[in-house]
Amino acid sequence: MTSYRWLRYGTMGLVMAYQHNVENGIGSWRIKALRFFFLLLIVGICVRLFVLQVVEASWYQTWSQSQHEISEELVATRGSVYVQDYGDETEYAVATNESRAVVFANPSLIKEPINTGLAIAKILQLAGWDIYGVVAPVVVVDPAEIPLSVELTETEKLITRLSKIDDPYEPVARDVKQAQLDAILALQAPGIDYVLRDARTYPEKNFGGQMLGFLGQKDDGSRLGMYGLEGFWNDFLAGRTGSSYAQGDAAGNWTGVGARKVMPAVDGGDLLLTIDRTAQYIACKMLREGVDQFQADSGSLVIVEPSTGRILVMCGAPDFDPNNYGNVSNAVDYNNQAIFEPYEPGSVFKPLVMAAAIDIGAVSPNTTFNDSGEVKVDDYTIRNSDLKAHGLVTMTDVLDESLNTGMVWVMKKMGRDTMENYIKKFHFGALGGVELATEAAGTIAALDEQAEVYAATASFGQGITVTPLQLASAYAAVANGGALMKPYVVEEVRYTDGTVDKRKAEKVEQVLTPATATTVGAMLVSVVENGHGKRAGVKGYYIAGKTGTAQVAGNGSYLAGVTNGTFAGFGPVNDPKFAMVIKLNNPKTVEWAESSAAPIFGQIAGFLLDYYDIAPTRSLE
Repeated sequence: MTSYRWLRYGTMGLVMAYQHNVENGIGSWRIKALRFFFLLLIVGICVRLFVLQVVEASWYQTWSQSQHEISEELVATRGSVYVQDYGDETEYAVATNESRAVVFANPSLIKEPINTGLAIAKILQLAGWDIYGVVAPVVVVDPAEIPLSVELTETEKLITRLSKIDDPYEPVARDVKQAQLDAILALQAPGIDYVLRDARTYPEKNFGGQMLGFLGQKDDGSRLGMYGLEGFWNDFLAGRTGSSYAQGDAAGNWTGVGARKVMPAVDGGDLLLTIDRTAQYIACKMLREGVDQFQADSGSLVIVEPSTGRILVMCGAPDFDPNNYGNVSNAVDYNNQAIFEPYEPGSVFKPLVMAAAIDIGAVSPNTTFNDSGEVKVDDYTIRNSDLKAHGLVTMTDVLDESLNTGMVWVMKKMGRDTMENYIKKFHFGALGGVELATEAAGTIAALDEQAEVYAATASFGQGITVTPLQLASAYAAVANGGALMKPYVVEEVRYTDGTVDKRKAEKVEQVLTPATATTVGAMLVSVVENGHGKRAGVKGYYIAGKTGTAQVAGNGSYLAGVTNGTFAGFGPVNDPKFAMVIKLNNPKTVEWAESSAAPIFGQIAGFLLDYYDIAPTRSLE
């Protein structure tokens, strides 16, 4: 209105002055200049009003709202993951949240950056804190007296940040534990402050980072579950972020009137795993020791409960600490070897092919075969691993001595189509559906090839790939009367509304008749008693199992001198409580699995039988 009145009366005055001058004969150039000035002024005001009210209207509207609207993101609490011990209902968190501090500094307020930095570095145990000795926070130290290395230590980097006197903010440390925070606050150093936030923690050390995964951070600062359980169950564990909106005054305070909207955050749910806490810790420790002992590149371990498919133990070595997931030498260490790395299994595959032939009646344990040490298939010659001819042998001998030629003979007796059908019934070449990220299916595509040599090599575990979990599930099926169970690692899914989804055992397929399963189990006991699996045995028990030493493919052929050693089995045979697969990648101190994977299997089997309090069924002598 003011602008309008000014325009109105200012213009009238101009017109009256102009008329007066004209009437009095005054038509000087000054009147014309004045008239032109006011015209330009009117045009400028109109243009400015147009820009403010039309062109930039949305910006000013947003700016106005920002002065009077209060919005806040409501963060959900991530769910926890729990495990139990056998026979104990106590639950232990293996992935949970803990209040941690983010410590930061205002260097402009810090008078002694060197002493402050050294004191904090000592509390946090930063690299290089002890180079300069113990320096009391009250002592003044000349920066020139601190010798800087070519590459600054963490302590030197901290001192450098604290020395930026014109900088109002510098980070000091993240995920600071309460005891460390208390010690930092006790310094009473000016310019040091903190905020608390929830941090993801994994309390059980060496528990199986590849199985658990970790909570990482994206480029935008948001957190995301990666790998393992954290990756597969991320949406469930993360919950849903909420928001709060209200109208406030210029100071940012809620006025008590006006619109107010709140969408509450929904916390993430919890998981209870099938993993046995004590068995996981001890068995995985034995795996790590075996990898070190035999100088293997890596190793993996899976233990399954045959009657249900519950995964009791799953881990790999080397593993990583989810609390410090950045401290890995290679990103492949994040991958769960038990489900992510398909490989040619070698001779541990033979009992499954033999089971198929027995199931259809093509052979029996006492069926004989004359082994000449080699067999020709297409244009290829297949030989036994020991390069020997064993003469007249039974099918039990074929497994005891792990004869490749015998398995080719068995494949031909039942037919390649039958063998392929049973391999598919064991669900090789397909995902098992375990609720962990990065599960691989392996491949049996070689069986689609027309040449017979592909079926021949598959009969003894070459040319096809499987995962340790698939292999453990197949052996568990033999232990379970021929019934293949779906492997699962989550026992209970607990929602925030109090409902609980209790997972039940799920039968996938009856692969073998119970009679066949019992027969093959007895043959595998013979392998441990009389064959190459002796070092997997446990005194006082009948243990079933089979060794496998397989070549490793690479660059279009098999790598010279590189093998995988595997032992697969179950026990005790009369009432199996576990099926287990041990795999070592490229062990260097021994050549055959009977001297590497087999003894680790026997050591872990002995622990499990004692842990589950299973009484011996035979003499301990």
